[in-house]
Amino acid sequence: MDPKVESCPRSQTIKTTRRLSKCTSLKSEPFEDITSSPKVSTLLEASRPLTRPIFRRSVSSSAGESNDGKATVVSAMAATTAFKGAKSSRWRRFVLKPFVFVQFFFCIGLLAIALKQFRRKNTHPAQSPELIAKDWEILYYRIIPFRAISRAWGWLTNCHLPVWVRQPLLGLYARTFNCNLEEAMDGNLDNYSCLAEFFRRKLKNGVRPIDSASTVVAPSDGTVLNFGRVTAGMMEQVKGVSYSLGEFLGPAYWRNGPEVQPAGQTELEYEKSLLVNKDNDLFHCVIYLAPGDYHCFHSPVDWTVNFRRHFPGALLSVNPSIAKWVAGLFSLNERAVYVGRWKHGFFSMTPVGATNVGSIRVYADEKLRTNCTKWALPLPYYDRYMGPTESDSDVIPLHKGEMFGEFNLGSTIVLIFEAPRDFEFNIRPGEKIRMGQSLHVVGSSVKQELAAH
Repeated sequence: MDPKVESCPRSQTIKTTRRLSKCTSLKSEPFEDITSSPKVSTLLEASRPLTRPIFRRSVSSSAGESNDGKATVVSAMAATTAFKGAKSSRWRRFVLKPFVFVQFFFCIGLLAIALKQFRRKNTHPAQSPELIAKDWEILYYRIIPFRAISRAWGWLTNCHLPVWVRQPLLGLYARTFNCNLEEAMDGNLDNYSCLAEFFRRKLKNGVRPIDSASTVVAPSDGTVLNFGRVTAGMMEQVKGVSYSLGEFLGPAYWRNGPEVQPAGQTELEYEKSLLVNKDNDLFHCVIYLAPGDYHCFHSPVDWTVNFRRHFPGALLSVNPSIAKWVAGLFSLNERAVYVGRWKHGFFSMTPVGATNVGSIRVYADEKLRTNCTKWALPLPYYDRYMGPTESDSDVIPLHKGEMFGEFNLGSTIVLIFEAPRDFEFNIRPGEKIRMGQSLHVVGSSVKQELAAH
């Protein structure tokens, strides 16, 4: 074998083959006679291992240049098909198969959650604590893109509605969720340009009277999920399911400026650190706003707001059935914690976001932005001081019954406040309440204060 032929690159071998084909067509001699020579046969044998089958070209003497062009196109098409086939196999191997694998186990997890939820349907968590969601169940539940769903829902509810659609669509919503249109300031559905505007409808003056004899009134319409005394730094979400006061509020440095929370501080020590008067206790109340309820929330007491902490958390459903299942649900969800002082000491009011309720608006805090992407708000929480130490801050004085903010659709309000130890609620879990309604029994200490005024 000629050593020059062995050392030639692949492209040179193909060019040599083309020249041989042209020579055969000019001489009009059969190709078989040319290839019968030892030199040409040696050259062809050397070119075979250097060329892939998809790049082989016909060298028939009868076709000439036209056949050679056609063969080149066919070879290019074959090469493209082979490349697509290889790419498709890599896609199936590295993307499609793992996706199907994850989907399979995700469906298995959702099925397990559904079965457990069916068992919980008529069972109270206090009777069967083992039915409270495990960490893996919460993980599966949080995989669902609730934030993206909520942003899509927010965009949809803000879409302009043609006038001819408003009566049937908004009327269907009002009938489905038992909205009382007689209480609305504007009862004509044609005047609401979108569904979100109907959610935020205002009420007529006087339909929600404020109880003047009570120091703490309901901040909104809704259903009482739970209430009571904070015990050892823990609060009951529903009966049998508790969550941490420290996890819900975060580090308690709003009084003395930013400082590191003492290492090893217990829940009880955290609770005591919030008290202004050590003879008082901490109380809490959770109110759930259903989709048909009045969606604005008001100040429940006379107080001054000097601090806000925004947790851009998840947007899980806060439906009572989910609240019985997921412990610490309110600590997982997005929320805006407003902290301040009232006449008995510490006071906090927290609107909590939920699925399709990512939009929380507080009228006196225009800097608050909720339901943003994780890239826009990557930190666990964001603080804003509203006291005199901040140059751009503004203390918010609020009076009992004054408008404070609004939700889109429905969510939850959590009140945590300091009060005398004889403070007593006059509401029941599951009770429907209205904004301005008294939340407590007027005790002797309250009567003395009212008499003094």
